[in-house]
Formats: sequence, C-alpha cells, structure tokens
Amino acid sequence: MADLVSKLIDKGIITDKEAVILESDIKTSGKKEEEVIIQKEIFPEKALFQLKSEIMGVPFKEIEAEEVSLKALEFISEESAKYYKMVPLRIEENVLEVGMVYPEDLKAQELLNFLARQSNFSYKTFLITITDFNNILKQYRTLKKEFSRALESLEGELKEEREESIFTEDVGSRPLAEDAPVIKMVAVILKYAVDGAASDVHIEPFKDKSRVRFRIDGILHSSIFLPSRIHPAIVARIKILSNLKIDETRIPQDGRFSTLVYDKEIDFRVSTFPTSLGEKVVMRVLVSGEGVQTLEDLGLEKRNLKIVEDATKKPHGLILATGPTGSGKTTTLYSLMNILNQEEVNIVTLEDPIEYLLKGVNHSQIRPDIGYGFPQGLRHILRQDPDIVMVGEARDEETATLTIHAALTGHIVLSTLHTNNAVGVIPRLIDMGVPAFLIPSALSISIGQRLVGMLCSHCKEKVKVSGEAKKMMEAEIATLPESTKKGLDISFSEVYKAVGCKKCNWRGYKGRIGLFEVLQMTDQLANIVVAGPTEDKIWQEAKRQEMITIRQDGVLKVLRGLTSVEEVLRVGEEA
Repeated sequence: MADLVSKLIDKGIITDKEAVILESDIKTSGKKEEEVIIQKEIFPEKALFQLKSEIMGVPFKEIEAEEVSLKALEFISEESAKYYKMVPLRIEENVLEVGMVYPEDLKAQELLNFLARQSNFSYKTFLITITDFNNILKQYRTLKKEFSRALESLEGELKEEREESIFTEDVGSRPLAEDAPVIKMVAVILKYAVDGAASDVHIEPFKDKSRVRFRIDGILHSSIFLPSRIHPAIVARIKILSNLKIDETRIPQDGRFSTLVYDKEIDFRVSTFPTSLGEKVVMRVLVSGEGVQTLEDLGLEKRNLKIVEDATKKPHGLILATGPTGSGKTTTLYSLMNILNQEEVNIVTLEDPIEYLLKGVNHSQIRPDIGYGFPQGLRHILRQDPDIVMVGEARDEETATLTIHAALTGHIVLSTLHTNNAVGVIPRLIDMGVPAFLIPSALSISIGQRLVGMLCSHCKEKVKVSGEAKKMMEAEIATLPESTKKGLDISFSEVYKAVGCKKCNWRGYKGRIGLFEVLQMTDQLANIVVAGPTEDKIWQEAKRQEMITIRQDGVLKVLRGLTSVEEVLRVGEEA
C-alpha cells in the first residue's frame, strides 16, 4: 500500500475499505497517489504535502510565484521543469534552492546532479505542492523576459533587412508559431493578456516608442514599451491574423481571430484606428466558454435573482439591461441566453459586435455599411422562426419599436438600452417613439446595473466607517425595504478596504461584481404607464415593489465584504 494512503488510514482520514478503493483508482488511472487524493478531495493539498514531508524527511516549502528569482530559472530549462515536476526557486552563494513535487523520482535526482556538476552549483531540495509548482512554471513566461529575447532577435533581423519573412507565415486556429520574432512578440502579448485575465489589449504608437497596455478589472495598466520602429510590424502581424488589409492604414478596420493559448481556444476581437503617429490596435479578449457567468456570479441575489429568473420562465416578454457603456449589460444578456439555451428553442441574435459564441445560438453580426442594421436584421430574424431574440442594443426608434413588437408577438426578447437606471427605461422608450400603451404588454423587466471592483480576499482589511461614507451608508440602509432589513446587521461600525498584495498585483481588487436594481412590470406599473408615466410615479411604484437600488445593492455588498465604500461611491455618482 502506498505511503500516503497508509498514513491517511493511520490518521483516521479514510477507512481500510476506502483505502482499497483509492488504491484501485490510483492503479487504473495511472496517476500519482497525490493527484488522485487531491482530485477526490479526500484531504487538502497543503496538508497532504506536509504529511508527505513528514514521511520523506524533505522540508516542505510554501512560496509565491512572484518570489521566484528569474535568475534561478535559468539553471533548469522550462522543458525539464515540466517533465520532472521541479523548479528552481532562488540562487544564493552558488546554492540553488529547488522545489520538487516528487523528490522521490530517481530520474529527477539524476538530472539535478548532472546539472549541478555541469554548472558547478550545489543545491537544496524542498517539497512543494502541485498548485505552487504550476504557478511557478508560469514565471518562465514572464512578459519582459520573453519580450527582451524576441526584441534581440528582431533587431538582428531588421539589421539584415529580413522583415518580409515575418509576414509570410500561414495562420489559422492553432497554436501561435514562435520562430519569427514578431510572431513571438504578438504571441507573448496574447499569452500575457490571458494570464492576467485582461479584457482588452491596447497597442499604441508614440513618437519614440510603442506602448502596450492591458485592461484588468476595468483599469488600464501600462506593461511594456517597445521601440517605435517595431510598431508597424506588430500591427501588420495582428492584421494578418484578423484577415485585415495590411496596406490600408488610412481608415479603421475591424476583424477577429481565434488561436490556442495554453491549449485553450481564445477569440480576439480586433479594431485598428489611424492616428497621426500610426495605427492603434485594440484587442478584446474573449475566452470561449469562460465569458458566460451564472447570474449569481454576476452579483444577482435574493429578490433581484428571483425576479430575473422568473422573467426567463415566461413564454414571452422583453428583458432590458440598462446602464452606461462598460457596465456589463451584454454580459448579463449572455448569462440569460445561457439559461434559455435549450435544445427545443431557437435563439437568434443581432449583435455589433458578437462578444462570445454560444454553442446552439445563431449569432449574426450587423453590417450597417451594406444596409444590414438592427432594423433590417430584426425583420429577417422574425422569419427565422425564433423563440428567443437577442438585439445587442435598441439604439433608435425603429429598432426599439420592432423590439417591442417582437416581444408582443410571442417571443422572449433580450436587449440593452442606455439609461442611468431601471426606472428610466420606460420614459426612454416613450422618448424614442414607442407608443406608451404597448409597453405594459411587452416589457417584462428592466435591469439597471454597474460594475465595481471585488476586494482581494487575501489582503482586504477592516476599517472604521466615518464621515461621508458612514452618512451615505446609513442613509441607504434607512431606506432599504423592510423585508431586506430583516436579518441584516445595520449597527455596522467596520467595513473592509482595499490594501493590495501579490495575489492582486497590489491593486487591492481582484475581479469585478455587478450592482443591480430590477424593476418588474406589474398591474400598478402598467396603469401608471398608460395614464402618463413620470419618473417620480415610477419611483413610487419601485418602492412599493421593494426594489433595491443600485447604491443600496452596493451597500449590502460592502457589508458582506465583497467591495469597498469607495467603489460604491464611485459608481453611485453615475446612478
């Protein structure tokens, strides 16, 4: 019986019978016992490796990937590190610290001895977890290190005037080739965007340099600067991937491409824009299958969640997501489509542009330049026997009216609208020329939303609430519906604030979450709309419905430690 399995029996973690089953699983899977135990969630990974440390007498070490010395990484190649599951951690006074997942592997020990003799260093080995190993492995792909290598190669090629070879490689939906320097540099940019969970990549020309920035959690971060003479080659490579015209630099172009990054298929939506110093490129990163979150993950909960879920169960009706640009409206619609996407229904979309490709959904990209806009597309969609229609944006009177009629004729319709809040949806539709008497029968719910940063769970700290922040929170809590106040600790004195650590790249926030308000069509609201709606009257009905406002939802998430008061105040000014 394997050592770890025996130890788990001794500690009473598993029974003899469970051990027999576990041994059988290890044998049939061909995996290491550690992998199977972790996969089956029998024992926490860290505790398991501490147990292994006791058995083997090899010291256990926890280490953050960012603490690993880049200089140390040069002692063991990435290929060897992957194969033998060992990574160099740091080098001091010619002693190399090596983290090993399987220090009992004789072949790994032989390689380490060989490398030590060859490079004339001594070493100490430590046991590290599989998770730490995988995180450290990413350090081999450090952005600046890879860029510097590619830049050196490119400078050599430019001197020899061999740039044309950069642009001749055939491309497709496969791993990016990395032999030519510019190809390598673009591949590094895309990999870093995926590693950093960036939503967008900006490549911008300046007089003396080219800047690469990544938008992470809604904020742009400068990451690398390149020589200005490299910029045209980078842009040309991206244009080739996106099937855009390389020789057309005077007008904006839009394109799209897919490629494999770390064995995942990633979509990149590309937009080029002419500036006085050259073309700027913006790429939207769309991770297939990962861009669509559940409603709960978005931040919808309790009353809001129930109303939205109920709306998706109705046979017809219009669901409108509203808010400013960048508030996550389209993401909400995709989450709803994901729920509605069943074998027995036909979903057709009209988008500008298509954000994600959902399996089983018929996505259509509008092309106003050739006369295929939202109104034209909507007329054709209704001939496609749809059950569910998604219209990217009701941006004009014709589109809004057609969207309303689609909802009235037995379809579930999803769309977005630019208003400040959910209450403003009805006046906005009327301003756009939609007859008021049609709205109650068509509109099911309106969803107002904003995005705020989620506090990093590793470094957030409690602070006393005072001043304007306390006044704001007390005011919002005082006006909360009574049903929401039940079970809520409203005698708060402390909340969490953003601090910053290595886990969140010192930002204090990691990821974003939505703040929502949901207004539903009721008989009372229908009467208000038909009689002549004003925002004041609609607000009174919203209060009767016990609607939670965007700012109130923010305060509730502050009390739960999900976001900070500062974030709620920031977006509250827009609501």
